[in-house]
Amino acid sequence: MIPSDGTDDQESLLGLQELEPSPVEDTPAEYGHDSYFPSASSSSSPSPPPLQHRSSTLGLSGHGPIYYLTRIQKYSSYAFSVFTAFHITNTSLIPLLTKSIPASDTYLLLTRPYYQSPLAEPVIVVLPLLAHIGSGVALRLYRRSQNLQRYGAESKTDRRRVAWPALSGTSLLGYILAPLVIGHAFVNRVLPLWVDGGSSGIGLGYVSHGFARHPLFSNIGFAALVSVGVWHSVWGWAKWLNLAPAQVTDSGAEGQRKRKRRWYGVNLLSATVAGLWLAGGLGVVGRAGEARGWVGREYDELYRRIPVFGRWA
Repeated sequence: MIPSDGTDDQESLLGLQELEPSPVEDTPAEYGHDSYFPSASSSSSPSPPPLQHRSSTLGLSGHGPIYYLTRIQKYSSYAFSVFTAFHITNTSLIPLLTKSIPASDTYLLLTRPYYQSPLAEPVIVVLPLLAHIGSGVALRLYRRSQNLQRYGAESKTDRRRVAWPALSGTSLLGYILAPLVIGHAFVNRVLPLWVDGGSSGIGLGYVSHGFARHPLFSNIGFAALVSVGVWHSVWGWAKWLNLAPAQVTDSGAEGQRKRKRRWYGVNLLSATVAGLWLAGGLGVVGRAGEARGWVGREYDELYRRIPVFGRWA
């Protein structure tokens, strides 16, 4: 009960005893001086295990397979982007400026050894391309395996019921682009090496000859290669630079406006790059006509080795 007057308050205050503060060191014997937690000998409950550093399945502390696969996919695209910059310059921008295949071939033959040498080509083109495609496939398979383990799917029936991870638009374009890039490399790089032992005589005239002799396949294939490749690359770089619409963290109306601006910006840049590439590739190289004489006959022989072109030759 709370006292009703000041007398009781005064008496209660006088009745209190002043005690000396107990030092911190005066702890119960069972706790010891080094810790406030009971020792193992005085408590039946086990002590908590010591903290351990997190380790991944790769044996490296702190990070799992997704971390490393994502970085392989990211950094491999850096090297391949260097090659793409050279390639679009040689096959589109220079022909667009010169309006001449012989003049453009001069620049092509001068710069091509820098990325087609025995040392540079594997480092800049082949290995980064294989690493990029391989890490993307491995990421999807690993995420699929995680989903199966999360839902405890062991039988084939259970696995069919578990959905695959969502496929983004950029990844979908990458899967479409892979066979297009492989086919392009086979026609322009592998086939001359296989038939003639080298590609020193392969230039823009060889590409123009293919457009003239096989216009349907060449135009459709080149347009698809450029369009899919540019949109995949620009959206991929937007993701690496944290400029993709999905990476906007603002909420509300302002966040929606930022997402729309980024979406339009990325697509506008993609359309600009693809338009320049197609203007030089289709507008200049694709309309230059077929080669004449023995050069044209050699080109025809190469194109006949392509199964699709061979049937329609």
